[in-house]
Parts: sequence; C-alpha cells; structure tokens
Amino acid sequence: MPQLTDLVRSERQAFLDLLESLTEHQWSTRSLCTAWTVENVAAHLAWAPAAGLREMAPAALRAGFRINQMNADAALRWSSRGRPAILDQLRRNIQNDAKPLGVPPVAALSDAVVHGLDVRVPLGLRRDLDPEAFALIANWTVNSRWPMTIPIGGNVRKRLQGIRLVATDVDWAWGEGEEVHEPADKILLRLNGRSV
Repeated sequence: MPQLTDLVRSERQAFLDLLESLTEHQWSTRSLCTAWTVENVAAHLAWAPAAGLREMAPAALRAGFRINQMNADAALRWSSRGRPAILDQLRRNIQNDAKPLGVPPVAALSDAVVHGLDVRVPLGLRRDLDPEAFALIANWTVNSRWPMTIPIGGNVRKRLQGIRLVATDVDWAWGEGEEVHEPADKILLRLNGRSV
C-alpha cells in the first residue's frame, strides 16, 4: 500500500507540474475526453477525489444516476471555480491522498495517469509512463467489473474480445486473439475507451 500511495502522489505531482507549465491556449485545448477541455479535466481531477457524499448525492440525482453524465456536469461546474482554485485543490489532494468515494486506491492512480494522457496527447507533450504504474492500472482495468467499467466504455474483456494487446516498451500483454503491438500509453488509452 505505501508503494501505491507513493505512485499516486508522484503521478499527481507530474500532472500538477504539467498544468503549471501550460499557456492560456493550452488550458483551453480540447482533451481526449471529447466533451472536456484541459481545464475541465484538471477540475475533474481536483474535485472528484475531494467531493463528499453531500456533494455527490445531489449531483448523481441531477444526472439521473448516470455516472458519466454526473462526472461531465461536475467537471464543468468545478471549472467555474477558476484555475488558481483548481491548482490549489490538486496540491491538497497530493498532500492528503484524497480519492473518489467508493473506489480502490488504484483508481486514483488510474485517474492521474490516464487523465494525464488525455491532456498530454492533444498537446503533443510526451512523458514516459512508469512501468509499475502502467502494470497496476492495466491489470486493474482489464479485471474491473461493473460499475467500475461504466466510465471507460464498458467491460474491457467484452469490448476487446479477440485481441491480444502486447506492450512494446514494457513487459506486459493481455488477451487472446489477433495481436496488437502498441506502446504502453496507447494501451492505457485503448483500455480506457479512448480512440487510439
């Protein structure tokens, strides 16, 4: 557990460092989360781990208990708090190891890494993935069951049936069928329902 906590802190810090280096135009760039800009992704990562039941229960009700709709609506609302507040909350999340309600700690790691890719890829900014973080996230993602699979486009085993993913830059493979050889970052995007 301490090892996972350190990985979450490290990946969150890398995301914060990235945000602090961005220009005004980059903050407004569309992310791989197609409905969100970079700023919306940052707001989601800032407040989703910190939001308590008193905030999330009404948000779920407003969204008709559709998790993706609730996340989308909340990210847009949280963005209105402004960039200084977003960055400040991200710093607090690193310090207090906040994680969203009802999810395991590896979900916080996944959020930091995958949403980091959601921002970096459209901006053309590269960062090598930590192989240990990648393996934890990839293995957790392929073994996740409902309702954890809702935000990533459904069950990975069904969605990628007949495909064997083979990482070209780390020692990892999963699945059976036609082999698809890709770098670890593209595999994480594929596993999480992003267009690769």
